[in-house]
Amino acid sequence: MLTHTQIWRGIDRLAQRAGLSASGLAKRAGLDPTTFNESKRAAPGGKPRWPSTESLAKAMAAAGASFEEFAGLATGVKTGRSVPLIGLAQAGSEGFFDDAGFPVGAGWEEVFLPGVESETAYALEVSGESMLPLYRPGDRIVVDPHAQPRKGDRVVAKLRTGEITAKELGRTTAKTAELISLNPDFPSRTVDAAEIVWLARIVWASQ
Repeated sequence: MLTHTQIWRGIDRLAQRAGLSASGLAKRAGLDPTTFNESKRAAPGGKPRWPSTESLAKAMAAAGASFEEFAGLATGVKTGRSVPLIGLAQAGSEGFFDDAGFPVGAGWEEVFLPGVESETAYALEVSGESMLPLYRPGDRIVVDPHAQPRKGDRVVAKLRTGEITAKELGRTTAKTAELISLNPDFPSRTVDAAEIVWLARIVWASQ
């Protein structure tokens, strides 16, 4: 749980990261410019005042920060790590993965993502509409090849055709695997197990 002091410290650091004052951040968020001023942080009798969840959410949106990032700014504890990143559409090209589903070769960027600790994780940036409404274009999904996928998990699969697709894992047998579309406008599929090169679980998403 974040304390009163930590919440306001987080707001100040969020503003600094965006190159703004606290009042500048409030203005960018569409709030009254005095919303985050020092005078708003305590009542006349000294009782602590807390920012509303709405104003805090608008401030994070205005600064392009997730709650995990805000919490790191507020507490000073930076959890997470840098992971390889590539676009989901580009990932289907040759040379970006080995046969076990681990990233290889050039063309990967590095991005810091809070909340990610696995040393084998990597990120894919979503494009297109096949993962709506769960994931939107520009969202980053974090995949861990070491995380064992189970029925109901969201997964990324590479097929022998070279296609890389993100689906929900349905019923699996020794011979087939059901890949359920996240977007009902796109068809689900049942594929031969022999057609799957690798299957990795989505463990986190930056939205």
